[in-house]
Amino acid sequence: MKKALVTGAAGFIGSHVVRGLLDDNVEVRALIRPKENTANLKGLDIEMMEGDILDNARIKTAIKGVDTIFHLAAIYAIWMEDWKWIYEVNLQGSRNVLWAALKSNHVNRVVYTSSIAAIGVASNKVLNNEDTPFNQYDLGSHYVLTKYLSQQEALGFAQNGLDLVVVNPAFPFGPGDIAPTPTGKIIIDVVSGLNFTTFEGGVNIVDVRDVAQGHILAAKKGKTGELYILGNKNVTITELMKMIYKAAGKSKLFIPKVPFTVTKGSAYFIKMWSDRVSRKPPMSTPVDVTYASNYLYVDNAKARRELGLEFRDVEQSLKESIEWFRENKMIK
Repeated sequence: MKKALVTGAAGFIGSHVVRGLLDDNVEVRALIRPKENTANLKGLDIEMMEGDILDNARIKTAIKGVDTIFHLAAIYAIWMEDWKWIYEVNLQGSRNVLWAALKSNHVNRVVYTSSIAAIGVASNKVLNNEDTPFNQYDLGSHYVLTKYLSQQEALGFAQNGLDLVVVNPAFPFGPGDIAPTPTGKIIIDVVSGLNFTTFEGGVNIVDVRDVAQGHILAAKKGKTGELYILGNKNVTITELMKMIYKAAGKSKLFIPKVPFTVTKGSAYFIKMWSDRVSRKPPMSTPVDVTYASNYLYVDNAKARRELGLEFRDVEQSLKESIEWFRENKMIK
């Protein structure tokens, strides 16, 4: 790997992939959306190119001279005024990048960023793995559906000659969450006192820097057409809340657990306020409460075994994430 193109390079995971590549002495071309905030790339010795993955001509220019592509550009959102764009970017944008890579004669490998959202959800706290069949068609989440559909298209390219590996990050957090992402927003809301209740369910949390390293290891060691889950620690929603309070240096003796129906009902009214009044992303939506009320636990054994991926202590990572939010005045 001598020169890599990173789409979504200014984003949360993308900027950490860029830094990891530079640490590996790989030359980086960063594809940036016009007028995108590039604070995460400030001071880095990289080639920055403006371009939209919906622009085929620009994509063809962007891949010239690179041997590896890390395709991270995607919309990660729980609420949008117009859901059209999540389909355009996550599906058509990905097709544009993959077609350009397939038709080139110099791209040796593509690392495609999917999500654990594109993997099925088992019942009874069973760990989901790369072979768990997708079963969230009726969830009603545009994000989850587009991640699954785009992943399946990416695997189709791999079956038709493109050397492509898929990585499936869990719920990442850490420094540099400039947007913030929905995952980072949870931390901000808990520390700020806006979110102080819990409910049944669980997630897998992972440091964004470990996710970035997983991308780079996938480029080096991943098997064509294979999926690799990039997740670390499985925790209940209650355990996550307690970990956030501890990392923030806050004492919380009692965290009320609210019944699912109440939590979902509250999310309905919060979303309705966003839809009709604020026009800003809500704290949560009924769809996301439904999804999170599952136990979204995953098994990272394949990434450990085949990629050699190791993980940071998540409690220390949470502290660093909160410190970063405070330094950037995102937590009052």
